[in-house]
Amino acid sequence: MALVKEKKTNIITNYKINEKDTGSPSVQIALLTERINSLSSHFKAHKKDHHSRQGLLRMVSMRRRLLEYLKKKDNQKYHDLIKKLDLRK
Repeated sequence: MALVKEKKTNIITNYKINEKDTGSPSVQIALLTERINSLSSHFKAHKKDHHSRQGLLRMVSMRRRLLEYLKKKDNQKYHDLIKKLDLRK
């Protein structure tokens, strides 16, 4: 499930650091979170879609690695992003 272009640009503008930023860890984590949330709702209707489930698990592990990197590099930005995306309870 790909993101719609308008939704993707909206996420990038919300999480970017500077004007030309599209690949910082915070932007990547926000985009992955949006794709994970959309796939999670997809699996409520399509329980036997195992091929997409493998892609979901790959995205979750990529997001986890990016979060670990961000926590190691900038702990305050990590905590702000966690609160903004509502990831940890």
